[in-house]
Amino acid sequence: MSTAAAAAASTSLRPASQSALRLAGSPRRWCWGAPALSPARRAFHADTRRRKTLLYATDKGPEESLKKTIEVDRLIEMLRDANPREKDYEELAENVMNIVDRLVHKTDEKIEQSTDVLKAIISPVMHEGENATWPPRDPEALKLMEKEISNREKEGQLDEGFLSEVNAQLRQAKQDGDKPGLQAMLQKVLQLYASNFLQKRSYAYKGGEVIVPESFLESVIKAPENEWNKLLLDGLTVGKGNVSPEEFYAVIKKRIERVLIRTEGGSYQQRILVEYLKEIQARAEEV
Repeated sequence: MSTAAAAAASTSLRPASQSALRLAGSPRRWCWGAPALSPARRAFHADTRRRKTLLYATDKGPEESLKKTIEVDRLIEMLRDANPREKDYEELAENVMNIVDRLVHKTDEKIEQSTDVLKAIISPVMHEGENATWPPRDPEALKLMEKEISNREKEGQLDEGFLSEVNAQLRQAKQDGDKPGLQAMLQKVLQLYASNFLQKRSYAYKGGEVIVPESFLESVIKAPENEWNKLLLDGLTVGKGNVSPEEFYAVIKKRIERVLIRTEGGSYQQRILVEYLKEIQARAEEV
């Protein structure tokens, strides 16, 4: 995924029409589609290359492969006309074609793997053969999603390809406009990813002492998004706490700077982590 493509994509973690808190408190029903063919893949079609219900066909492997084939065929014809040693050039062109085919195949495999990972993460909130609601009726479903994200991250499966796939699905859901439940679910995946990643490094202690604003920020990062308002009111001086808004915004700014230094510029990972931290600050400004 190029830097330009990443910059063009929308990775907002804030619900499209309401605040995240109000979204969490107002269930929305939406049609899931075809029932699953096995318990391990609730509500997913077995053919991962045909994302016709939940996930959209965002990959362009076959079309790109055809374009590459046409280009190489043209190259062969040009080389035949340009030099009598056409067999050597045909062999070279065939080798190029084989390389292109392998690259396209690997790209297709990577997209399918990322789609399967996404399916596994959101499967706890899906129910076979019936409409789904968001937020899920079972509170344990979100915990299972969070656990799945943690496990997949440890296995190195939540890479840039995965984040690109989630963003592609989220962008398509926003364009369609008729799947608010799916849109909220994909936003939750990005929120859980950001929370899990940011928890891996702590800045709450320095020289054996607790840095209170940093510690408070980390408690918000770890908390479920629907508990942010209460935490912020209890921790900031505008409520019952002893951390001033200025101190809180300062540590958020510092954490964003650290993210910018430690992640690839323009990557989906960088955009998602920064957006998550900015969302925390925006929520603090609202309380």
